[in-house]
This record gives sequence, structure tokens and C-alpha cells, in this order.
Amino acid sequence: MRRKIPSSASLQAFDAAARHGNFARAAEELSLTEGAISRQIARLEALLNCKLFDRMGSRVKLNPVGARYAHHVHETLDRLERDTQYIMGMPEGSKNLDIAVLPTFSCRWLIPRLNSFNALFPDITLNISARIDPFILPGSGFDAVIHFEHSAWAGMRMRFLFQENLLPVCHPALLTDSDVNQQLNELPRIHRRQNPDAWHHYARENGIHLDNPAQGVWYDLHEMVIAAVMAGQGIALVPRMYIENELSCGMLVSPWPASDSLSKKFCLVKPTETGLNEAALECFERWLLAEMNTLASTA
Repeated sequence: MRRKIPSSASLQAFDAAARHGNFARAAEELSLTEGAISRQIARLEALLNCKLFDRMGSRVKLNPVGARYAHHVHETLDRLERDTQYIMGMPEGSKNLDIAVLPTFSCRWLIPRLNSFNALFPDITLNISARIDPFILPGSGFDAVIHFEHSAWAGMRMRFLFQENLLPVCHPALLTDSDVNQQLNELPRIHRRQNPDAWHHYARENGIHLDNPAQGVWYDLHEMVIAAVMAGQGIALVPRMYIENELSCGMLVSPWPASDSLSKKFCLVKPTETGLNEAALECFERWLLAEMNTLASTA
């Protein structure tokens, strides 16, 4: 049966008109006439059998149905453009992998190690996207995701990678000769929004008194937290694997124990059904596990 899919011209005209709220500006963006935009919108509305805009003289405004459709159309066009650019940039005979990864893990651990992957598998192009929150993997456009265990991955193929344990760290200039546990209470605390009770749990686990565990500034990403710690703004709980270099060269210090209870299991998550990129994904998984084994042996 023939698919009920609007023409690309109609979708692009609708997307531009929806973003600008004006047919004339949409026409200017697409190098068309305002009449051409109007006709494309009319064809789209006829196909959908509903209105997408409320007309108010020379102005147009998305109605609720149009606003919802505009969101999906914009995402679809963005995805199509991105996929087209990927294909255009692929050398002949190469393979393409799209992996979703937590932002700090990608910047602090994965990307700095990709030279070895590229040397081993020069025919595989690895595209990395940042995703903070778990999501539904099938239909997302990603071949796999590196993330912590979560119910969103139920039914997916999962391979354990590492256990993330948090460690209190600060700039060495902040430390004095007084008791380190007392300093842990006195230093400004830095928090990560996704783990709001971390300092409370750390203090209870280690028998340390904190006057107000929630005191301090809050950031979204470990990368932001590390930047604040490096700038000497306070003390934070961060995964040791992200700051090994800073600890080894003395840019950061940690005279406190790592947490045993503040930990998450991180996994490589793959769809249940094998895809066209399965062979390339297997290569990436073998390389990733080898790197993780090296990390474990040097920990």
C-alpha cells in the first residue's frame, strides 16, 4: 500500500512557516514566493484533512494540531539532514556507527582513547552523541548506548563495562594542615543535580558530620563539576576514572576514601534485534571491553 507521506517540498515549507510564523519569511528562507509557500501548506492540510494554522489577516499562527505536527516534522527533517550528511561524508566501503554516550564519559574517557580504535578499524566511522537521560533505544537512530543501568533498557542486550564509584576531590590550594574530615565539613560543597543526596550518603557511610549536606552550588554534568573543582571553587564527589590524570599530576587531591555505596553500573546497551551495523558494533564492543580491562588492571 502506498505510504501517506507528504512531499519534501510541503514539509520544508511547513517547517519554515512554523518556525517563522510568517509565510513571507518562510518564502525568503527557501528562495520561493509567498504564494508557493501558501500552496504547499494548502496541499499538506488537504492531505491531513485538517488546518495547521490560524489565519489572522496577513499573519499566521500554529493551532494546537499544527504545533504538535511542527515538532515532529522539525525532528524528522533534522534527522534526515543529519543522516544525509553522514552518508555524504562516508568514504566508499566504510561503515557507520552512531553511539549515544553520557557527556562527561565521552569527553573525559571515550574520545581521548579513540585514536586506538581508529587505528584498528579505519573503515568504521564512529559518531558520538551526548545523552544525559535514559531513553527508548529502538527507533532512536542509535546503534548502541553507553549508560548506567536503568529500566529504560529492559529487554535490550546489555554488556557490563565498569562500576562508577565517587571520590571527594578538591584543588590542593584549599587544603590546610587541620583535620581532613573537619575540612570536608568546612569547604564549599559542589553538587551534581542528578545525584542530590550524594553528600548526605557519603557522610553517613564514612561517619563524617556535615552541618548541611545540601549546602553549595549545583551543576548538571560531572564535566561542569570538575571544572568548578579545578578552579578551586570547592569540593565535589566525582568518578575517579574521569580525573585520573589530574590526581596523578597533583592538580587535584583526595585525602578522603572513595565511596562504596555511591556507585552505578555502566553498560553497553544494544537493541535486541541485530542491525545492518552489527559487525561494526561487535568490533566496537571488543575494543571497548579491552580498554575497560586495561582500566581495571591499572586501578
